[in-house]
Amino acid sequence: MSEIAIREASSSETARRSEPQEPLWTGLGLVAPLEARISGGAPRRGATGVSIDTRTLCPGDLFFAISGFNSDGHDYVAAALEKGALAAVVDEAHAESLARLGPLYVVRDDVLAALERLGVAARARTRARIAAVTGSVGKTSTKEALRLALSAAGRTHASVASYNNHWGVPLTLARMPRQTEFGVFEIGMNHQGEITPLTRMVRPHVAIITTVAPVHMENFTGVEAIADAKAEIFAGLEPGGVAILPADNPQFERLAAAAKRSAAGLVTSFGADKHAEARLLDVRLAADHSMVEADICGQLLTYRLGAPGRHLAMNSLAVLLAAKALGVDPREAAQTLASFAAQPGRGQRLELQAPDGAFTLIDESYNANPASMRAAFDLAGALAPPSPGRRVAVLGDMLELGSHAADMHAGLAQDLAANHFDLVFAAGPLCKHLFDALPAAMRGEWRENAQMIAPAVAAAVHAGDLVIVKGSNGSKMSAVVEALKHAASNGSNEGRTA
Repeated sequence: MSEIAIREASSSETARRSEPQEPLWTGLGLVAPLEARISGGAPRRGATGVSIDTRTLCPGDLFFAISGFNSDGHDYVAAALEKGALAAVVDEAHAESLARLGPLYVVRDDVLAALERLGVAARARTRARIAAVTGSVGKTSTKEALRLALSAAGRTHASVASYNNHWGVPLTLARMPRQTEFGVFEIGMNHQGEITPLTRMVRPHVAIITTVAPVHMENFTGVEAIADAKAEIFAGLEPGGVAILPADNPQFERLAAAAKRSAAGLVTSFGADKHAEARLLDVRLAADHSMVEADICGQLLTYRLGAPGRHLAMNSLAVLLAAKALGVDPREAAQTLASFAAQPGRGQRLELQAPDGAFTLIDESYNANPASMRAAFDLAGALAPPSPGRRVAVLGDMLELGSHAADMHAGLAQDLAANHFDLVFAAGPLCKHLFDALPAAMRGEWRENAQMIAPAVAAAVHAGDLVIVKGSNGSKMSAVVEALKHAASNGSNEGRTA
């Protein structure tokens, strides 16, 4: 799984280049955790980073030649060393053929297993306080908000983009500096049993579940099974740790029972429910932010969140609970959230130019499921476009929903109508069910895929419109976003972040 398609993280990886280049690992200090022998001589310098992708590799990185379904990282060792990698971690089967290229750490087993060992060693050597985040919706935005809140209080290390799977978690661990004071890790899954080994590597002091929703349904027997899979995060919780749960979720009691069976010393919750320790009292949405009033364990707070959305405001409560559990004053943590910004593909707001004037694009193209779709519709419904602007939805298929996928898509028609959308464009075979369920007046166009619908959307958008683009990552709705940006730049007005 080397040379993995992780283009979404390129900006974060580029930012890593500007960080202080102090050695993460000494050349000889890598031998024991990797369980490796050295070929080509021990590097004279230490590794300043860890990489599995030559496209984002920085000089001084240790390159892991991970093998995957579509490519083999051993094919990229030469490129990695030419770009300035300190050395490459390879397996015995490839060691002889690669020996002439430069310094190698040769492992007897799978290279990914060596990366896992290095991640475990990084966790063992740090005294950092660690938080882990999972959930059906909102993992990445919650992780980013918590990173922001903790960074004001100490040296914080966090997952890049959505590095939340079997390679992303050990990679993030292996990159964690010894001097880290706070760590924030995102942990994801799409099958039962995937979170358990990851959380046991991370060993969090605080574990957050943002929500449980019907996602990846083709791999589960029901939402209860999804809740059980998310609750695996408690398997790695440090003794006496804190579990943070969504009080308003129908699966709350099931999650709470799982947390109480774990090493958690405290099970706490967030939501609008009157019994939640972090309770949302009010949220007022503006075009580019939210004003939140909350009761955090008896402390009344009013703060600005730098992105609009009730769902984001709700998850900010979990952030403040986690900050408190990690020793940071919730009031100070709340003040940092004014700087929070939605990420590309996850609610980023752009002002673009149509032929007759400016319109607003909300880029939600990275992922989608019924819960996140409804949250996006609710956000657009709460933001009134200026007259004569319209609410326009451009939607792609929600994937991995199993046998109920057609009904789940069609059911969104009511939510679109309830939020006063004027026009809906749809792409993909599943979204055809949604398109057909819409009133005739709301139907824009349907096409087989995102590439085919993009020109129709670009031609239809007018000044003042509020346009939201959303679909599962596999639906490639980012093509619509790029088409709208391209049309705007050709009109001599580059898109800018709102």
